[in-house]
Amino acid sequence: MMTPTISKPFLTLILITTILLLIINLPQMRHSSNIILTNTEIQVSSADTREPPLYKAAEPIILTKPGLYLKKPSQEWLHKQMQRGLHLLGYKNVSDKKWTRCQHPRQTYFFKTIDTVFTGIPKSGCSNWIEALLRADGQYTEPLDPKQVYLVHNKLSQKNRMPYFQKHEPHLASIMASSFSFTVLRNPWTRMVSGYRDKLSDEETQGNSIRRMGIDIVKEIRGVEDDTLYPTFEEYLLYLIKYNGTNNIHFMPQHKILCVPQASYDFILPLEYASVMQHDVWTHINTSVHLLSSYDSVADPRLQTSAIRAREWFSAISHDIVEKIYELYKVDFTMMNYSNFSDPNFPLPLHKTGTF
Repeated sequence: MMTPTISKPFLTLILITTILLLIINLPQMRHSSNIILTNTEIQVSSADTREPPLYKAAEPIILTKPGLYLKKPSQEWLHKQMQRGLHLLGYKNVSDKKWTRCQHPRQTYFFKTIDTVFTGIPKSGCSNWIEALLRADGQYTEPLDPKQVYLVHNKLSQKNRMPYFQKHEPHLASIMASSFSFTVLRNPWTRMVSGYRDKLSDEETQGNSIRRMGIDIVKEIRGVEDDTLYPTFEEYLLYLIKYNGTNNIHFMPQHKILCVPQASYDFILPLEYASVMQHDVWTHINTSVHLLSSYDSVADPRLQTSAIRAREWFSAISHDIVEKIYELYKVDFTMMNYSNFSDPNFPLPLHKTGTF
């Protein structure tokens, strides 16, 4: 029996076909992100060699030990850094405590039993904080099911919002002036990604989507009105640029939601350090409650889904768009000296007291 042979022209055809397939798939291979998990090392790296805007190119993140080993920033540094951001707005030496005069009073809460004022910024962990503060205040005892946390923005907290006190208990304004106060801030890049995923994309999340806004974005950017379509992340950014931001509280710059310059905060907490700094807040309040588990099961904020996607998505956006978005949120970046998505420590604040 004769052994079948493969002709040289056929082999040449196979080789040429293989090379063409590699060339076609090369762009996708260049922009892929690799996550390597072992028992002793966690590494996130990007094969994209382009120079991202604003800062140096992204470097691989390598954690030689599992778990969260981050040194929290000092309150002295946080307050000085916030003042630097507020100076960009022309606010200097903010020290008042006029909590009932906030420009967005519904986002600032007062909890009478624990004598605490809190400003909750959407997409900066505010739902979990309000839920925990309601428990600490004794308004209910059992933690909410994480899927029902949205209820804290409705009937559960209406009597804790500043408009209620303005109307029904204005005499408490003088008491609030000496109450413990705090707020939670977040890296604007990850906050934008989180807001898009939760409110505008077709991704299933624990929040409630804002379909009307999504439909409007598609109509504005594509010129098509179709309630079955969802905006892309880039279309969402172009919409923000076109209208110089938005009045929607979920996407508005954080400094516009804070009660400044009407009041100053005793304690500032970057969301990225919530797991290690929440204990300081509860100590001030003298309570044993704690936050519900994070929506993201990964403890290290550098490896959470919104941080990884922010690295990927913003790196794929043109420099011109990214620079314009940065200008819209420049004060927010400055307030905590937040790292850019190209920084190995993204999304952490770059502070002197931290060691990475």
